[in-house]
Amino acid sequence: MSMSPSETGQVQQYLRSKFDNNRLTLRPHKKGEDSVEVYLGDEFLGVIYRDEDDGEVSYDFNMAILEMDLPQL
Repeated sequence: MSMSPSETGQVQQYLRSKFDNNRLTLRPHKKGEDSVEVYLGDEFLGVIYRDEDDGEVSYDFNMAILEMDLPQL
């Protein structure tokens, strides 16, 4: 099931509050209606999928972190 604009706005507001960062934005996913893309400014961070099971809705945030992007310790 697709995420409505209102629902997307609610999830975006939650993430902004949780991470204390108003630069987080959710944009429609170009390849599917059951998800939105998460950006920090212009940088793509990941995808949020909407899941509905037995009438309960949840959101799954998937973020891939490439080894080459990790800082050297």
